Amino acid sequence: MSSVDPYVVEALRRLCGRCVCFETTRGAIEGTILDVKPDHVLLQLSHNRQACVRIAEIVWTMPL
Repeated sequence: MSSVDPYVVEALRRLCGRCVCFETTRGAIEGTILDVKPDHVLLQLSHNRQACVRIAEIVWTMPL
């Protein structure tokens, strides 16, 4: 169980609609942020696919 970091959630919400790169514990993923919840981020990937990324798994974020 992980606690919610409101500063990270707010920073990710400010990037909503922008293309970002997340480095996660499983590797990098790029997409456009569609929605941010307290525990995950919804990304629009290429080829009309979507992915949910747990915020606890994000190591760093870079806007593209």
